[in-house]
Amino acid sequence: MKRLTFVLEELKESLFMALGAINAHKLRSALTLLGVLVGVFSIIVVMTAMRAMQTKIETDMNRLGASTFKIQTWPEINFEGPEGWQKYARRKQITLEQGLAVVQRATLPLHIGLESDLTQATVRSDFNKGMPSVWLEGETEGSFPAKNWNIGDGRSFQEADMDGERSICVLGNTVATNLFPFSSAVGKHISVDNMDYMVVGVLERNGAMSGGRQDDFVILPLPTGLERYVEKRWVDLAILVQARDAASYDDTVDQVRGIMRLLRKAPPGSEDDFEIISNDSLMDQMRTITHNIKFGISLVSSIALVAAGIGIMNIMLVSVTERTREIGVRRAIGAKKRNIMAQFIMEAIMLCEVGGVIGVVCGVFGGDVAAHFMNLPQVLPLDWIIIGLVICSIVGIVFGAYPAFKAANLDPIESLRYE
Repeated sequence: MKRLTFVLEELKESLFMALGAINAHKLRSALTLLGVLVGVFSIIVVMTAMRAMQTKIETDMNRLGASTFKIQTWPEINFEGPEGWQKYARRKQITLEQGLAVVQRATLPLHIGLESDLTQATVRSDFNKGMPSVWLEGETEGSFPAKNWNIGDGRSFQEADMDGERSICVLGNTVATNLFPFSSAVGKHISVDNMDYMVVGVLERNGAMSGGRQDDFVILPLPTGLERYVEKRWVDLAILVQARDAASYDDTVDQVRGIMRLLRKAPPGSEDDFEIISNDSLMDQMRTITHNIKFGISLVSSIALVAAGIGIMNIMLVSVTERTREIGVRRAIGAKKRNIMAQFIMEAIMLCEVGGVIGVVCGVFGGDVAAHFMNLPQVLPLDWIIIGLVICSIVGIVFGAYPAFKAANLDPIESLRYE
C-alpha cells in the first residue's frame, strides 16, 4: 500500500511539473499540440458524422415490416463497379404478370405486395394551390403491412381497388397536412397533374428517410399508376413478401425464389437474375461500407498523428537541452532516473492529451453540425472519443520516450556546469 501511495505521489508531482512546463511556454506548446488537434479532429468529426448517418440509415431500413423481404431487379448497393451495373442492366424487368403469378402461387407468405415508383407530379387541392415534385407510387393492398405502413385516417387499398383504373389514392402524412391543413383529407378530391383522384386514406407519420420520402408521396393503386404513368416496356416492379413468422422466413424465401426462377426461366445451377433484399442484408452492406470508410479515414489521420508525434519529439529534445541545468539540480538533490523519465514522458502525454481533448470537442461539434445540415440525428461516439484519447496517450509515450531517456541519462555533474 505504501509503495502504491509513493508511486501515485511521484506521478502527481510529474503531472504538476509537466503542466507547469507547458504553461511556461504557451505559444510553443500551442503550436506543438496543433498537429495532434488536427489529427484527432479529423478522426472524430468523420466518425461522428458516419455514426449519425449509420444510425439514421439503420433506423430507416426498418421500413420493411417484420420478417419481410423484397425482390427486385437491381441491388440496393453495387460493389462490383461498372461491370456489375452492366450485368444488372441485362436482366429482364419484373413484370406485372410475374408479380401477380407470385401472388397466386406462393402459399407460405402472410402478405405479398407489388410496387413501382411511377413519376413526380404536381398535386393540388382546393385548399392548396400546389405541391410540385411529389412522388407517385403504385402499390397493391399487400404493400401496406409489408412496408409497415399504418393508416392514420380512412382505409388502405382493397382487392377490388386493383380491378380497372380506379381513381383513388392514399396520401403520405406530409402531403395530407399540406393539402388539407384544416380538415381530414379522406373523402376529398385532389388533382395530380390535372387528373382527379379521391383520397381514401392517410398514412400515419413515419418520418423522412435520408434522401427518401417516407411521408412526402401519393400512393395510387398499382394497375392505375402503371396504365397512366408508365409505358409497358419500362415496367419493372418490386415484390414485397412478408413471412408469417420468423420460423417460416427461410422457407418462405426459398419458395418465392423457386417461383421467381421458374417464371423467369432461369437454368438449373445458374445464379438468380433478381435480388432478394432484407433489412439484415442492407444493414450488413451498410456496415461493410462504413467499416471501409472508417479504416481509410483512420489511416489518413494516423499519418497526421505520426507527424504530430515527430514534432513533439523535436520540441521535447529542445526542452531537454534548455532544461539541462534543471535536470542536474534535480539529480543532485536525489531525483532518480525514473523520476526524470516520468517528468518528460508525462509532459509529452499532457501535450498530446490537451490537443486530443480540444480535437475531440471540435470534432464532435463539427460532426453534429454536419449531421444537422444533412437532417441526421446528433450522436456522441463515446467509443471513438475514448479511442482518440488513448491514441493520444500512446503517441505521447512513444515519441516522448527518447527525449525522456536522453534527459534521464544526462551526467549530473556536467548538467550542473551547463550554461
